[in-house]
Amino acid sequence: MRDPEVLASYLEDAAHVPGGHLAGAYSPSDEVDVARIVRTESAVLPIGAQSSLTGGATPMGDAVITTARLRRIEHLSDSSVRVQAGVSLQELESALTRIGRYYPPASTFPGAFVGGTVSTNAAGAATFKYGTTRRWVEGLTVVLANGDVLDVERGATRAHPDGYFELELSDRTVRVPVPRYRMPDVAKLSAGYYARPEMDLIDLFIGSEGTLGVITEATLRVLPVRPAFCLALVPFRDRQAALSFVLRVRDISMRTWQTRDPRGLDVSAMEHMDGRSLELLREDGVDRQCHVRLPAWAAMALLVTLELPPDATGAQAYEDIGRSGSSGATDTPLARYCTLLSDYGVLEDVEIAVPGDSSRAAQLLSLREGVPASVNQRVGRAQKLVDGRIEKTGGDMIVPIDRLEELLDFYDNELQRRRLDAAVWGHISDGNVHPNVIPRSFADVESGRAAMQAFGREAIRLGGAPLAEHGVGRNRVKQQLLSELYGEEGIAEMRAVKAALDPEWKLARGVLFPPPEVTPR
Repeated sequence: MRDPEVLASYLEDAAHVPGGHLAGAYSPSDEVDVARIVRTESAVLPIGAQSSLTGGATPMGDAVITTARLRRIEHLSDSSVRVQAGVSLQELESALTRIGRYYPPASTFPGAFVGGTVSTNAAGAATFKYGTTRRWVEGLTVVLANGDVLDVERGATRAHPDGYFELELSDRTVRVPVPRYRMPDVAKLSAGYYARPEMDLIDLFIGSEGTLGVITEATLRVLPVRPAFCLALVPFRDRQAALSFVLRVRDISMRTWQTRDPRGLDVSAMEHMDGRSLELLREDGVDRQCHVRLPAWAAMALLVTLELPPDATGAQAYEDIGRSGSSGATDTPLARYCTLLSDYGVLEDVEIAVPGDSSRAAQLLSLREGVPASVNQRVGRAQKLVDGRIEKTGGDMIVPIDRLEELLDFYDNELQRRRLDAAVWGHISDGNVHPNVIPRSFADVESGRAAMQAFGREAIRLGGAPLAEHGVGRNRVKQQLLSELYGEEGIAEMRAVKAALDPEWKLARGVLFPPPEVTPR
């Protein structure tokens, strides 16, 4: 691709990292094209929708390979789907919905490409119930740094008990060591290379952020039956009440999964927005655009996804809601849900989208997505009007759910001490919350970076991880946190994996960790 306007569109990702520049750009249509490009170029950066929040899809002198033309859905069955890497989650969702199938771990941005979500082991709202992308990947086609095309199926190749893979490539036999560090036991993790004794080869590429190969196709497991969904926006006057509600709903839902009670409460996701997030939505008029009432007294709001039987209808839902609390109420999941909301004194303030009301559901989801959009707008405006060095400064920490209140208290104290304007939102049902600075100056960015390092260290101390779902990318703070999570020895073990599969360091140079000749600043 040579059109200057087209090339300019690839110079930054959603992190808005300044200074992006590229050596060229390619848009291949199959893995043969990808292999030819990889053999020809000395530095290659595979990109998808460039929805990365880490700078990992911002070129820094690389030749970009966009997967935008790899958009075929190759095969659909009751239990799996085979797609090219450039298929968006929205396209996948539409195809599966038409035949009643369901892919649960889709991230919250529907424009993200499948290849990108696999590359980062992306997760989303429903991780609480369904886990991350890794759990759903059954096969991959990957173009390696030497141009070889590798087809990997889950269960086909496991690491030797002594801790390595031995792969026969076209130009050599390579021994790939398995890192020996211990990964934290958390619901989601996107922190460098996966490492387990006798691990599956496919897991080495999932979450590797394009540094070990270019993913061109993926086979994903899907559910044969798509549940009906009921979304509810639930405001709370204080954080303690909201956290108590989250813990109670988690316990009830997990018990429902164990007992398979058809009347049990089955919540697959709880998203949260803090008080500052709600202020941003009001300031930008997002609440009015979405026809949602956000009470001025709300200190936090939750967006809760309740799963219902596939044949549930909106009429039935309204009937259950209307009868809840009365002597003649039927015992249903929605009736139990309304009782729980009433116990917390928030039932009258809930905004709801019943099964089948796709327009109302879209409004509630848009409200949630309006929070990062509002922050990003402010970052972009400050970068343009105040200081070109300003960039997105956010965190991606996760802790065991019983330590979440401690982490949120730490956020509050650190942000207040630094006098930083910030919004906090995320996936509260699995303990993954995102603090984001709203910068007024470059000094805020610098202070925000230090705050994110402090948040990451606290997450590690609490038994969690500083890198949950967004990956590491080229972000200096996240690379430092990766080092603090696994230590310098762990980073050296990752480098050994990289050197074995990509000895010339041509794939995604500088992503995860600096290349050999560059020392971190």
